[in-house]
Amino acid sequence: MRSRTPDRLCAEAVDVAREAAAEAAHPQPLGAYLGAVAEGDRLVTHLFAAEDPGYTGWRWGVTVTRAARAKYVTVDEVTLTPGPDSLLAPAWVPWHERLRPGDLGPGDLLPAEDDDPRLEPGWEATAPEQETAERATVTDVALQLGFGRPRVLSWLGAQEAADRWEEAFGPETPMAQAAPAGCVSCGFLLPLAGSLRQAFGVCANEYSPADGRVVSLAYGCGAHSDAEQPKHQQPPPPVIDHLGADPL
Repeated sequence: MRSRTPDRLCAEAVDVAREAAAEAAHPQPLGAYLGAVAEGDRLVTHLFAAEDPGYTGWRWGVTVTRAARAKYVTVDEVTLTPGPDSLLAPAWVPWHERLRPGDLGPGDLLPAEDDDPRLEPGWEATAPEQETAERATVTDVALQLGFGRPRVLSWLGAQEAADRWEEAFGPETPMAQAAPAGCVSCGFLLPLAGSLRQAFGVCANEYSPADGRVVSLAYGCGAHSDAEQPKHQQPPPPVIDHLGADPL
């Protein structure tokens, strides 16, 4: 258990600690003495301000100690540590939490973690008791049906994808609000496969802002296949003043 009362001899060894701190800080000068902290039995750390311009608010800590019943204090450790007002680097964030959409470039690899909540185990035809030809036939059929992948999209992964797609091309966007009709009735819509086909499709109209994008069936734009040309309205007849006279 750490002693709350610093050892007297260790606490008085300020000059010993200052000499060690000055040697470590060279060629920068050593700052003012900031006090001492008891680290344990016969173990005290003396703190000095660091004057290095690159370490504003940091402190040199010199830990001194002595053996039991010994009268001589020795330096145990010299470290440069941040103070309460020091400028520190941001907390480290794992790479998979730093990634943002669009960060992946050509040649980059982004392996999914084993416990990725967006994925769940799929179907595999790997039963050891099956004959080789039988396994190959089952695998071929499974691949044609969309099976055979070790992992597939989980409910959470599908929900997150649906939220992203609807935010970009959903019914609440300004384009959809001004559209003559929804994508559900558009001839340029390519339906998706799987459970999300009930709510989303892919736009195949090169003149649409959503061309090649996944769109909500409730989305819409002015390039709808059944959009009609606005009817041309005849301008009203000109107003002729029969009472006045034009100046010559």
